Amino acid sequence: MSSENVQYIVLGDVEVIRIVEWGGPFAPAPGIVPEAGAEVWKENEDWLAPDHWNPEHDMAVAALQTWVLRSAGRTVLVDTGVGNGRERPGMPQFHRRQGDFLGRLARAGVRPEAVDVVVNTHVHADHVGWNTVGVEGEWVPTFPHARYLIPAADDFHFGPDNAYGGGLREDDRLVYEDSVAPVHRSGQAVLWDGTHRIDEHLTLESAPGHTPGSSVLRLASGGDRAVFVGDLLHSPVQILRPSCNSCFCLDPGQAVASRRRILERAAETRELVVPAHFGGAGAVEVRRKDGGFTLGPWAAYATR
Repeated sequence: MSSENVQYIVLGDVEVIRIVEWGGPFAPAPGIVPEAGAEVWKENEDWLAPDHWNPEHDMAVAALQTWVLRSAGRTVLVDTGVGNGRERPGMPQFHRRQGDFLGRLARAGVRPEAVDVVVNTHVHADHVGWNTVGVEGEWVPTFPHARYLIPAADDFHFGPDNAYGGGLREDDRLVYEDSVAPVHRSGQAVLWDGTHRIDEHLTLESAPGHTPGSSVLRLASGGDRAVFVGDLLHSPVQILRPSCNSCFCLDPGQAVASRRRILERAAETRELVVPAHFGGAGAVEVRRKDGGFTLGPWAAYATR
């Protein structure tokens, strides 16, 4: 998984550029997908390792990444990673992190001023962090001319009206205050529910369960199809075991229903499935097998 080279693939009339903020062993595999069982990792070690699993330490391997879509003459970002200098005391991997995300965007030819749309598939720390940057002690939108598309259900759940996720985690309040509230104050936030059409190629669709407002972004251009699924999938083992949630899913039953629905359509229409955190090639086609699903071809990128 390259974090320095600009990786891209063209789907119909849409160019998709992959920007990796960070990648590597993230957390113990049994803890990330608790219901999967050790056997699914061991039985698939030949392809899970090393891009998705470190068997020596039984660690799930993940990536923090943003997808840049050049679509209909506009630049669209799908999720914005962790961000720099955030107070995340409950998330050691993200706490006060410093990285070169904006430099990597620049190497891909993306200037913050040229971004037209930012999609937050849901409001978690590793999906909204670069919504903002610190300027003279204040958090301000990183992308000054962009519309930020935020699921209304997540904005309510994690916002002050629902006491920042019910007050269960202090980090949820911190995330909202430094990465979402400034976008509201600037007038750039657009809340949506159900479906939201961005342009003739891109449509947002609710897929709740991981969070109340979790969503996917569908791409359809020419004969090509893709679906950016956010955290509907944290690991490829969930394609093999779609009834198994990640440890982060707030409504397990809803999350399973959304995952099965999205995988069914992906298998039927040969959509490229693009999760937020897969290592390796980061995106894969899905096939039906024995009443369930299996993995098809991985995405083939060009680099520059």
